[in-house]
Amino acid sequence: MIERIQNKSEFDVWRKRDIFSVRIMSILKSYGCKYQFATYYRQVIDGNVTAVMSKLDGDFTLSITDDADVDELVHFFCVTGYSSITCSDKFSLSSRYDEGIVMYCDTKMDYSLKGVTLDEYPKLMDLFNFVDYNSLDFKSWYVDISHRVRHGTAKAYTLCIDDAIIASGILSAIIKDNAILTAVRCEPEFRGMGYGSALVAAICGDVKGRVHIMRDEGMNEGFYKRLGFIDNGKWRIYR
Repeated sequence: MIERIQNKSEFDVWRKRDIFSVRIMSILKSYGCKYQFATYYRQVIDGNVTAVMSKLDGDFTLSITDDADVDELVHFFCVTGYSSITCSDKFSLSSRYDEGIVMYCDTKMDYSLKGVTLDEYPKLMDLFNFVDYNSLDFKSWYVDISHRVRHGTAKAYTLCIDDAIIASGILSAIIKDNAILTAVRCEPEFRGMGYGSALVAAICGDVKGRVHIMRDEGMNEGFYKRLGFIDNGKWRIYR
């Protein structure tokens, strides 16, 4: 049975802390259960919670256990409709999807930031322009990320030389000792000089526990593995 969650405490029994659960719990902490655009669900089988979901606008995030009833979840999404579903490759849906690698890092590394400044509170307009989000609307992005920053569920970082950004990273989801790292970028002319590695190491060191990432398959594998990241399955985004 799939139930809509009306109270945060209904998620207390969910102990899984994979990248998808971190994202769901971070959204829950950020927005709570009072908004129509942020809703949450769980699947219960024989008294056990086997899946949890968040829906932010039309975008779902799904985390499942090995005991989840996948057929019921597929029916739920077909009936409810969705703009996207972010989940592991253990969930299969007859729809187009993108796929990549999930990684995590528990390692805390020493790093050097000579000649650059680490800014943990950059101007979001400057960060948005640096990351280059293509077709993403700045206003909607700003409202969401600034809300999360205020609630302690997101944090942005930049490396600067003479006030010019040369590298960036965003913890887009933070819950307890876990976080998800996104928007890692280094200006092409500064790549291969250790700036990107130093920034990621600094960000990981700022998180007490585990840092998760979603990377495209075949891209940046060596970069993240040198920093202590370990492959941990695959992600999918159904659209």
